[in-house]
Amino acid sequence: MSGVGPEGAVDRADAAGAADAGAPALRRVRVLFNPRSGPHFSFERLCRALSPTWDVPGIDLVYQPSLSADDGAEKARRAVADGVDTLLVAGGDGMVNSIGAAVVGSPVAFGVIPAGSANGFARHFGIPLDWEEAAACLATARRQAIDVGVANGRPFFVTCSMAWEAALVRAFERSPVRGVLPYLFSGAAGFLDYTHQPFRVEIDGEPEAVYEDPTVFTVANLTQYGAGARIAPSAREDDGRLELVVIGRRDVPSVVARLARLFDGTIEGLREVQFRAFRALTVRRERAAPIQMDGELLLPVKEIRITLKAKALRVLVPR
Repeated sequence: MSGVGPEGAVDRADAAGAADAGAPALRRVRVLFNPRSGPHFSFERLCRALSPTWDVPGIDLVYQPSLSADDGAEKARRAVADGVDTLLVAGGDGMVNSIGAAVVGSPVAFGVIPAGSANGFARHFGIPLDWEEAAACLATARRQAIDVGVANGRPFFVTCSMAWEAALVRAFERSPVRGVLPYLFSGAAGFLDYTHQPFRVEIDGEPEAVYEDPTVFTVANLTQYGAGARIAPSAREDDGRLELVVIGRRDVPSVVARLARLFDGTIEGLREVQFRAFRALTVRRERAAPIQMDGELLLPVKEIRITLKAKALRVLVPR
C-alpha cells in the first residue's frame, strides 16, 4: 500500500501545495481509520478509494486502524514524532476530534475522509461524502490553518453544546442504528429527558448575564451540526472568533415549525435565535450536566470555560 518512485509524482504533489508558501511535498502520509465507523465501512473499500490518487509513486502511504479514541490519539502523536507530513482520518466527527486534537499545533496537514453519521467537519469544508471523490479532492487540496475551540482544556473543531443538544447525543448513543432519521428521533427523546436550568454566562470579560432556560446552547467553530444542519451559517474557521447560538425554551415551538431554515442556511433570520461572536466564554450551572463536543458526550460538569486557539490546526481543504 505504499510506493516511492519517479520525481514526476512528487512534482504533482508540489503543484498541489503551490498556493501555500513553503508547504512540503506530499511524501509521508499516514491513514488512520475506524474499523467500526458504520455498517458500510470496509478497509478494502477505503483502499480502493485512496489508491488512484494517494497510493502512487512519490508518496509513502501507511494505513493504521484506530482501535479506540486513546489508541488513535497515540498513533497520531507517533505520526507527528515520525515526521509524517500528512495525516488522513477515515471516520466521523468524534474520531476527527480525538485524532485532530493530537496534532493541534504541529506542522502536520490534516485531511478527513467522511465515514460518520453527521460529518459536520467534512460538510463545512465541502469535502465530498463519496470516498473516491473525497480522496481525489484532498490529493490536490490546499493547506489552511484553522481556529480550534477549547472547552475545559479539550480541543473541539465543529461544535460544543451544553443544553438539550447534549441530551440528544446521549439518546443517539443508545440507538442501534445510525443516520439522519434516528438522529431526529433521538432529538425528540432527548428533549423529553432534558431538565432545563439557568446558565450564568460571562463573555469576553463582560458582566455576567443569565440565560434562564436555554434549550439550545451551542458554541460553533464551524457552520455545521452535521447531516446538513447549519446551526451557525456565519461561522468562519479562521476569523479568530467562535459563535454562540442560543434558543430559549419558550421559542422552541416557533423554531421547530420552521426547521427547514436550519438546513437551508437562513436560521440567522429567525428573531427567536440569538447569535454572539466571542473569543472567551464561561458558563456556570447549578447542576452538573453533560456537554457534547464534536458529537461525543463528555462527563457532567457545572462549569465550562471555552477559549480559542487561533489557526492552530492545518487542514486539507478542497480547492
